[in-house]
Amino acid sequence: MGEILIGTASWTDKSLLGAGWYPKGVTSAEDRLRFYAEQFPLVEVDSTYYFPPSEKNSELWAERTPPNFTFNIKAFSLLTQHPTKLDALYKDLEVASDKKSLYPKDLEPKVVDEVWDRFLSALVPLHEAGKLGAVLFQFPPWFTIGKRNRDYIIECAKRCAPLRIAVEFRNKTWLTPDNQQETLEFLEGHGLPFVCVDMPQGFVSSIPPVVAATADLAMMRFHGRNAEEWESGSVQKRFRYEYSDEELREWVPKLGRLAEEAKTTHVLMNNCFRDYAQKNAKELADLLSELR
Repeated sequence: MGEILIGTASWTDKSLLGAGWYPKGVTSAEDRLRFYAEQFPLVEVDSTYYFPPSEKNSELWAERTPPNFTFNIKAFSLLTQHPTKLDALYKDLEVASDKKSLYPKDLEPKVVDEVWDRFLSALVPLHEAGKLGAVLFQFPPWFTIGKRNRDYIIECAKRCAPLRIAVEFRNKTWLTPDNQQETLEFLEGHGLPFVCVDMPQGFVSSIPPVVAATADLAMMRFHGRNAEEWESGSVQKRFRYEYSDEELREWVPKLGRLAEEAKTTHVLMNNCFRDYAQKNAKELADLLSELR
């Protein structure tokens, strides 16, 4: 069985900071990251989806964490074809648009190339420190199965090399019974990790809880099961879900099978409301210890 790393999708979420999870006196950015890294071996940085990271932050993250700590970085919204706020782009880029939200098609190719280059350059310190796990490409609900989008996934992987990417879908067409095998074989053929998910079902963005390793790195993200608020438009409401012991236990054998297929498995709790993710990550880690 391969190594299983468990962590959460944030260590600075506003509701977490007010939940009392951090000990008294742990208030600086440095102290919080150091404390988090004492609890978990893995974290996912989601803030980079909203604003691209800086090389300085990557340097600080590498300095403030133990040698074997791992960061997964969520790709900037523009790179996954999501709408991107104009004020989230690098200020010195020449953007000929008065739109508040932009897509890659709204920008000159040279501007898009520059965003790619700067985003990836900012991750070099983490990569050189051996602390970069994968760049998470979570594609939008309108990113349907098809040759054009498969080609774009391959383009993303090539642009990021030697950094590796992991692929998460948010459109159900990729994992229908008719398409599931084709999708998994496509990812495996290009050595790209498929991101398994636990999430509310019944929506266009719903991906079934398919457990599969398509590379030597496997990845699992728990989004909670708050179906009532899944399309509310509020991130806080969407992920306000605490897994029960029974719900976590049902995933233990599945994660065990995943770890048998991969060299390393990353398990991320993305139910980031107050300290729900941190509690569930600890509980799941204890349950998974039974597999050893």
